Amino acid sequence: MDSDLTCPQCNSEHVYQDGSLWVCPECAHEWNPQAAGEPAAEAAEGVRDANGNPLSDGDSVTVIKDLKVKGSSLVVKGGTKVKNIRLTDGADGHNIACKIDGIGAMNLKSEFVKKA
Repeated sequence: MDSDLTCPQCNSEHVYQDGSLWVCPECAHEWNPQAAGEPAAEAAEGVRDANGNPLSDGDSVTVIKDLKVKGSSLVVKGGTKVKNIRLTDGADGHNIACKIDGIGAMNLKSEFVKKA
């Protein structure tokens, strides 16, 4: 572990490496030390919805098809409106973090939403 590396958000010294990212267990912040100084919006630059419209933090989107929630019997119905999205740099393609009423916090792929 790199002893002089601290979390840029809470300055905790208890950080660990997970793949190419560093993770802070105290505040759950993840970052890439090589990309230091880049805002999160630039990291998620070019995120577009199913129709090709650019998305940004704080946008409202509508789910365009029924989506099964992995590990649950819940389904996010097509037409569900999601407010105040946050763009993330999801390695598995889930590049939208949001909170859906009745389901809770989850990640979505931008290919399954359209800008509202």
